[in-house]
Amino acid sequence: MNVDPRLARRAPEHGEPEGSSPEETAQDGADSAQDPATIAAHAFRSDLERIRFSPYFSRLAAVTQVVSQGAAGQAVHNRLTHTIKVTAVARAIAVSVNEHVDNGLLDGLGGIDPVVVQAAASAHDLGHPPFGHLGERILDRLARSRFGLVDGFEGNAQTFRILTALDVHGRNAGLNLTAAVRAAVLKYPWGRVAFPDPHPSAAQPLPRGAGAGPGGEGSAKFSAYLLEALELRAVRAAYPGIGSWQQTLEASAMDVADDIAYSLHDLDDFHRTGVLQHASIAAEFRTWAHDRAELRARPRTELAAHDRLPGYSLELLRRRLQDKDGWIYADDAFDEAVALVATDLVDGLLAVPFDGSVEAERAIGEFTGRWLVRLRSAVSVIADPHPRSGHLGLDSQAWHEVAVLKFVHQRFVLNRPDLVMYQRGQGQLLSNLVTAFDGWLSDFEDRDRAPRRLVDLVELATGQYRCLLTDAPALFWYGHDRDEPAETIIRRLGRGRGIIDYVAGLTDDRAAATAASLIGSPGRLWDGGGGL
Repeated sequence: MNVDPRLARRAPEHGEPEGSSPEETAQDGADSAQDPATIAAHAFRSDLERIRFSPYFSRLAAVTQVVSQGAAGQAVHNRLTHTIKVTAVARAIAVSVNEHVDNGLLDGLGGIDPVVVQAAASAHDLGHPPFGHLGERILDRLARSRFGLVDGFEGNAQTFRILTALDVHGRNAGLNLTAAVRAAVLKYPWGRVAFPDPHPSAAQPLPRGAGAGPGGEGSAKFSAYLLEALELRAVRAAYPGIGSWQQTLEASAMDVADDIAYSLHDLDDFHRTGVLQHASIAAEFRTWAHDRAELRARPRTELAAHDRLPGYSLELLRRRLQDKDGWIYADDAFDEAVALVATDLVDGLLAVPFDGSVEAERAIGEFTGRWLVRLRSAVSVIADPHPRSGHLGLDSQAWHEVAVLKFVHQRFVLNRPDLVMYQRGQGQLLSNLVTAFDGWLSDFEDRDRAPRRLVDLVELATGQYRCLLTDAPALFWYGHDRDEPAETIIRRLGRGRGIIDYVAGLTDDRAAATAASLIGSPGRLWDGGGGL
């Protein structure tokens, strides 16, 4: 019997390792008497439970989605509730695709198992640091500038690192997941720099996410650090029918579901908290609809200089979509998407202020439900997709609609000065944490008293860099001076990556409490004043 490469784990398993979930333990030893399809089903279900029983998964309940609860003043989505909803949407997409798409096409692309898709969706945000995307930017800058980590920090790459190295399952490094699930979390199956070769940042057209990162080198989005490059290569070998820069079908289902959930559920939050002001959003949409011929004739520089004027930002969005994604962009589809969002969201849901009533909650539920059905039904599978698309994606009209929904989120929430001010304080907090831990580990007299988990992570990363030097010296030396002793580089990179891993694994509240402790803020360990 041929062994399915999608079932390959990182290490052999003899029975269920110590630390198995109850679901796994109940299945212990059952695989040997089952057919290949049942074996695969159990393996993928085990992966899903390993992820859900992980402390990194539980941590998401206390990590910001977009706006922290402290800033919003009311209950809003966190990374865990967002993840749960992405998982539900992703599974629905996978089930629908299996029911309506030719099996030959699916099999040639490696298949799409709903449980693998659930596992990938459950794991997709594990790597997000405290304070959402702000924390991602701050840690990336510090990783590169302070420690010389050429691939910095990226939430997707951190997710892959957690699953394959940082988390533990029994005696294995990482959760020892199947190749299928590891591949399904690779939204951007390349590193920031150096691999694969050729690198997608040199392609024309650029794959989605492969545009220049900070400093103009490599890709802004990527799914593996140099330390996990060989791991990524091995995982992708299980999918010979997928191009080197393309997602697997299961990764695409997770990615599309993430886009759908992001475009809808965050709008729920901001409507409930009163952040979305109907008047300003209505002015943006009505002005663009009324003056679009005139706005299309204006120079881009003028639009950018006066982007706070009604209609200007929506026109800038139209031009960005046209420039970056001309392969799918169409004026008629964009006009129709703007009109639909204006009718259903702006003049529908947002026209009546949220007052906490049953009727207000019903309105949100009906709006979200309508759009979920609409967008899920617009998913299709393509044998030969455009480089900026995937084998599974939204049709043209739905793609434009999601872009306009996300625009509302970006323009009227993320760019608010009051939120930006709050985030700058959070960014400074993370900077202080990294600086303080670096100083602590550099203190020969006191470094032995550093948090045990921090020390473990530094030792792990240091050992990984030694292995990288042996196994892939070209990757190790990438971006480093060969005149500098290798051991010096290893120790610097190991300390930096370990510190970044540690800080990235904190919750929002724990990051704040730890920062307060490190500057000597008064408080007691047993009432939340200590953060270690």
